[in-house]
Amino acid sequence: MNRYPLWKYALLVVALLVGLIYTLPNLFGEAPAVQVSSAKVTVKVDDAIRQRVEQAIQQVGVTPDFVHLEAGSVRARFHDTDAQIKAKDAIAKALNGNETSDPTFIVALNLVSRSPDWLTALHAFPMYLGLDLRGGVHFLMQVDMKAALTKKAESMASDVRTMLRDKNIRHAGITREGNDVAINFRDEATRTQALNLLREQVPDFAWTATGAGTELRLSGSLTPKAEIAVQDAAIKQNITTLHNRVNELGVAEPVILQQGRDRVVVQLPGVQDTAKAKDIIGRTATLELRMVDDSAEAQAALAGTGPVPFGTERFTERDGAPIIVKRQVVLTGDNLNDAQPGFDENHQPSVNLKVDAKGARIMKDVSRESIGKRMAIILFEKGKGQVVTAPVIRGELGNSFSITGGNMSAQEASDSALLLRAGSLAAPMEIIEERTIGPSLGKDNIDKGIASVTWGFVAVAIFMCLYYMMFGVFSAVALGFNLLLLLAVLSMLQATLSLPGIAAIALVLGMAIDANVLINERVREELRAGMAPQQAIHAGYERAWATILDSNVTTLIAGLALLAFGSGPIKGFAVVHCLGIITSMISSVMFSRALVNLWYGRRKRLKSVSIGTVWKPDATPGTPDGDAPAAEAR
Repeated sequence: MNRYPLWKYALLVVALLVGLIYTLPNLFGEAPAVQVSSAKVTVKVDDAIRQRVEQAIQQVGVTPDFVHLEAGSVRARFHDTDAQIKAKDAIAKALNGNETSDPTFIVALNLVSRSPDWLTALHAFPMYLGLDLRGGVHFLMQVDMKAALTKKAESMASDVRTMLRDKNIRHAGITREGNDVAINFRDEATRTQALNLLREQVPDFAWTATGAGTELRLSGSLTPKAEIAVQDAAIKQNITTLHNRVNELGVAEPVILQQGRDRVVVQLPGVQDTAKAKDIIGRTATLELRMVDDSAEAQAALAGTGPVPFGTERFTERDGAPIIVKRQVVLTGDNLNDAQPGFDENHQPSVNLKVDAKGARIMKDVSRESIGKRMAIILFEKGKGQVVTAPVIRGELGNSFSITGGNMSAQEASDSALLLRAGSLAAPMEIIEERTIGPSLGKDNIDKGIASVTWGFVAVAIFMCLYYMMFGVFSAVALGFNLLLLLAVLSMLQATLSLPGIAAIALVLGMAIDANVLINERVREELRAGMAPQQAIHAGYERAWATILDSNVTTLIAGLALLAFGSGPIKGFAVVHCLGIITSMISSVMFSRALVNLWYGRRKRLKSVSIGTVWKPDATPGTPDGDAPAAEAR
């Protein structure tokens, strides 16, 4: 009756071992480190850079714990902060020399886990810690919405010019005046024709007719609804760009969130150098597609025998070769929807691009007239542009097309796709608030959080042991198993733990023990009713399960609502809360039942159980109603 099959015990032992292994990395804490990442989108951090970092550290007589290349950056871990700062200066000098205004590499102070290599080999990593626990930098950034609206107006002026040309509607000039688009006409009939077309094709702009005689004009301005849509799209694209750049180039575990209509919060846990963090945030580039000038004048300029032709600029390709590119912009990053590495029809590595409808129309027109010519894809970063690739146009292009770069490798295709995908900002941003949280404050928060969870656990365990005796011991052990399992799951999910998360863990401990209280009281009721101990244990667990399930499901619904509609700290609290409910149902029912079965299940003639004092009626001839209380200790 109260026995588990061997496979259930084996399953619980495996869960216990897994919980121990994946919880252990969180106990080793973090060590000071130096992180090296690329300061230019076209410069790659590879194993050669890792070797240069190792050599620079050895030259100053510092012994690192390790120097690893991971996620596109090099991280070197040290025993103390003195060695960290000494190594940072040496690495910066070795990689960047005396160049401080425009460095090639970002050398920043960071924190990494002290976990031993054998745990890392098992893919057991600690939870990410939030800014309040780990320390780091916090930025509040203002998005220039006026620039976003101006860019929309410039784009619309170009679209209107193309639209009127396609319909053969003659005009006397199209200009942008602030965020408005102005079109001049010489006769009323043409203006009326254009007005009807624009009201039908461009509903985002409100068009009004002004002027008289031969100075007729149409003025278009964004509708209030369209302005809001442009601003929302701009801030979302900026957030996506920041995520791509920081995440995919391995800078840190960032938190990037929208605040209000035009602000973005950026948090970089573990980064203690504010100046370097600004460089990381400032690594947002803009993307432009332009035609390459292959004229004789351009070739002479490349050979050094002539000036750069009017209306062109000189850039360098990724391999350092010079190239002459026309100033006229064909497309910008605003029109790029996606860029993924792939293979062309000849099974050669390529980059597959997707552009929006406007971009598809422009690409179709330009490519039809430029077959056999080269188109340069340029990334501008901190005012300096560099050509990512300059493929030859082989045929008419549309909304989806591929580019190949001759001997492009699969890795180069992947890198190019990353740069194109993460390169464009919809509107400029500036830092209006910055805050640094030191690691000492983070450590103090961790210590207080651990103390709150520990003392909460101890208090609950003492109460359960005193009130429910041996069954209280089982409940306390099951509670410890629940805490172990919760930390292991959070570590396996690589969740970010913050102070609200620690508060959720403390709350989960109080909620988890409630299931054991229900079970223990149900067992007491069965004993009070005169049931044999073995039957009382079985009935207590079986009949308490429905109540436990109902109470946990309703609490889980509230947690899921917080997870779905909350943000920031609220969502972090909800994640731990929901996971804790699931693990508590496993530990409170299955694990505690296993302990009870091991202790009492094999006793055939069990006369009593240690579950505290059971109060039950003592039915004697002198008390016919059976309501005289008597205490029986078990």
